[in-house]
Amino acid sequence: MKNYFLICFLFLGTLAFSQEQEISGTVVDDQSQPLPGVSVAIKGTNQGTVTDFDGKYSIDASLGQTLVFTFVGFDAREVKIDQTTIDVQMVAGTALGEVVLVGSRSRSRTVTESAVPVDVLDIQEIQTAVPQVNLNQMLNYVAPSFSSNTQTIADGTDHIDPASLRGLGPDQVLVLINGKRRHNSSLINVNGSFGRGSVGTDLNAIPAAAIQRIEVLRDGAAAQYGSDAIAGVINIVLNEEVGELNLNVTSGANFSKNANKQTGGIDGETVNVAASYGIDLGDNGGFVNFSGDFDYREPYNRMAEWEGSIFNAYNAIERVGLNNGADISNLSNSQIQQFAQQVTYFDSEFQNQIATAEDRSTLQDLLGMDVTEAELDARGQQRSDYNMRVGQSALRGGRFFANLSLPLDENGTELYSFAGISSRRGESAGFYRLPNQSRTYTPIYIDGFLPRINSKIKDQSLAVGIKGMVGDWSVDFSNTFGKNRFDYLISNTSNASLEGASATSFDAGGFSFAQNTTNLDVSQFYENVFEGLNIAFGAEHRWEKYEITAGERASYEQYTEDGQVITSADQIPAQDFFGNSRAGGSQVFPGFSPQNEVSRERSSVAGYFDIEADFTDKFLLTFASRFENYSDFGSTLNFKLASRYKLSENVNIRAAANTGFRAPSLHQLNFNSTSTIFNDEGVPVEVGTFSNDSRAAQLLGIPELKEETSRSVSVGITAKIPEANLSFTVDGYFVAIDDRVVYTGQFRGPGTGTELDQLLSQANATAAAFFANAIDTESKGIDAVITHNTVLGENLRLKSDLAATFSKTQQVGDIQASPELERAGLVDTYFPEDSRIYLEEAVPRTKLNLSNSLIAGKFNFFLRNVYFGKVTEAVSDPTRQQVFDGKVITDLSVGFKATDALTLTLGSNNIFDIYPEAADPAFDNRSSGRFDWSRSAQQFGFSGRFLFARLSINLQ
Repeated sequence: MKNYFLICFLFLGTLAFSQEQEISGTVVDDQSQPLPGVSVAIKGTNQGTVTDFDGKYSIDASLGQTLVFTFVGFDAREVKIDQTTIDVQMVAGTALGEVVLVGSRSRSRTVTESAVPVDVLDIQEIQTAVPQVNLNQMLNYVAPSFSSNTQTIADGTDHIDPASLRGLGPDQVLVLINGKRRHNSSLINVNGSFGRGSVGTDLNAIPAAAIQRIEVLRDGAAAQYGSDAIAGVINIVLNEEVGELNLNVTSGANFSKNANKQTGGIDGETVNVAASYGIDLGDNGGFVNFSGDFDYREPYNRMAEWEGSIFNAYNAIERVGLNNGADISNLSNSQIQQFAQQVTYFDSEFQNQIATAEDRSTLQDLLGMDVTEAELDARGQQRSDYNMRVGQSALRGGRFFANLSLPLDENGTELYSFAGISSRRGESAGFYRLPNQSRTYTPIYIDGFLPRINSKIKDQSLAVGIKGMVGDWSVDFSNTFGKNRFDYLISNTSNASLEGASATSFDAGGFSFAQNTTNLDVSQFYENVFEGLNIAFGAEHRWEKYEITAGERASYEQYTEDGQVITSADQIPAQDFFGNSRAGGSQVFPGFSPQNEVSRERSSVAGYFDIEADFTDKFLLTFASRFENYSDFGSTLNFKLASRYKLSENVNIRAAANTGFRAPSLHQLNFNSTSTIFNDEGVPVEVGTFSNDSRAAQLLGIPELKEETSRSVSVGITAKIPEANLSFTVDGYFVAIDDRVVYTGQFRGPGTGTELDQLLSQANATAAAFFANAIDTESKGIDAVITHNTVLGENLRLKSDLAATFSKTQQVGDIQASPELERAGLVDTYFPEDSRIYLEEAVPRTKLNLSNSLIAGKFNFFLRNVYFGKVTEAVSDPTRQQVFDGKVITDLSVGFKATDALTLTLGSNNIFDIYPEAADPAFDNRSSGRFDWSRSAQQFGFSGRFLFARLSINLQ
């Protein structure tokens, strides 16, 4: 720490002197029209500016230096400074010429010059044309290597979408904002969804209006950026615009044949209001940009009709008793016999059997009979009244971001900061609790109930830094803090074991995750060494804290008939009429108990060295190494070697090799709870998640977690064909991951009063699950991007992009189970078959995206076709693993620029109302009508056609 303060003192006290003067000019396009927003940078430095609305720029630089002009859709231009006025005309090209900040410590490296594959996505351009308004879905349809879908019936995962890169896990992608590490979500995915057992970053906490562009590094980068960067890095570059007010109002809904329980019509209404405005600060190019949005979405339901049983004969007697004013919580045998005579559809023989029953046991045997159809008629109901909600959750949320830059002098010293807050409230539903189930206390819910999970998600972040020159070195010192909190309120529910004493809503507790990262980055570009040499080194200190807070007592306890809390396996829970034990805790999501509460911290320190040399005009070589030490499991040392060779001025080949790691998250190390998880047959199981240092883990031989390690290589080619206005990149990759952390299957106690049985009883659970380094995996694939940009005539331009990814991830070698598990025959529980499907086949391994944008005068036409490849149903039984074929989804929008300040856009996502293949009844995965489309293997969701209208206002 003393070294940090010494370097900062030297940095602030000894700024270098240079002979600089103002360089200015105008940048125009190939039609001689001014280009606002062009990035103008001094090559080899971190100094730069952007052109104003009239295409004008001004920057302090020295004669002999080189200016780099970059703008999405145009080829980069480099101009050596030999005079004080330099005007530049940009030539229509591709986004492959964009200068990027990720993947290289050299500040002037473009996509085609990079030794590793990087996609640059202009979010400001994209968000005006596409139907999607949240960041996850934007990327899902724009970047083929990126996958994310809204989940359903997955507890908290219904509210935070898991996302992946190159088919790897959500926790194997590192997210940066302005090059600084972004904190993870506090939610860990433990229910039935892709990414089960992992922790991702909540990209939807960042408003799209705050983003200028996104850089997607599709290569391992742990040696450069640290843990989590096994699959790659997503760097979000925030908006720097000043003097403009941008306002977008988007409204839409699903207009689909399968809307509203598959009856057709409209549902899933959404509204998003987003704004951005920036102001100048000082006279040296400083700015502060404020951006935010508010969105609102309604849920939708794609379940047609529940096909299973709903009522037994005792439910019919309860209905009659309630209508007669009886206390149905404690019906006597004589009351049961009396009310049975008033159930009109009971035949006389059955009524006589009930009337002559001698004891409770005989009545139980008689009254378990399924009477669903007759009872529905008697109650004036239909089967669809007992549907659950299969579709997206309801959400209300707002986000706000600020991005600030304040030059402190004329020599490039800059104070910068960015900060964000967001708040979202969600509501999802679980499985319907039916009247004939012991989970339903019918005196409270005579018709059963649909329990609701209400989430309250808060996210906040703040980064502050200072950068500039200390002698000839560029120095950047920063601190970034972020925190995410997720709280549960369970409503329209009950603790069935409390029976009539139960409330119908519960505070179930929640969890939070905080992270503070301090970085010191030092670099220098030597223009006269070889053809350019960049040396960078630095240090990082990271502190993290994970907490679980308990809910109210009735949300997690199970009770006996006389209201005593169950603390041992020999106590008997409250029972229903048939003698079945009633579940404890709040139905759909049992709350966290004081035994679940944790508050765990850890820290890590890291140092890195990075050298990048253009040995000749053609040959680039880069080497990076990073040492990192964690307070909770030790040290790791990783390397990266990458190279690029120019076969010609327009053709490059590139390759990279990495070692990498991912530290097990604090969530995976410490999360513990009891959750209601429905198995393949739709049977509810109370699963207790135990930490790896727990007694339950010791009894089963589950080892403590350690870091994942990786090895990866990539080889690619980039090319530009200027005469055809064509550019393309093709990259192949291979990633091997050892000791991958997974969420195990469900271990059941023998039920003979063992210590494990006792621990399960104390956790109000019937099965146990853990996080474990259970397997090794290999991933391989090819990514390709082709871009064509041409001017067809005056005010007529066409830009086309074809991007594709072909990937495959598979488990290799044996499951790494302990001898105890092998002797007990529990290896297949340690890593079950459905977990393999989630890992290998539950997301598309092939994805292609063809986008076309045509600007014709005041009109902008956008057409996009995305092919989502085949996926497989994630179930353990191989005979039920239905494979769903690939589908093409078409988006279309038309924008009209009514005035310079006003644009109206109308369009559609999935304009042809395409759905995934329906669940084939032969595979028996429909769960009695609950899931006509798979909830575990989602290619692109099943919302159907979405129509939208957007009003865009731009005021200078």
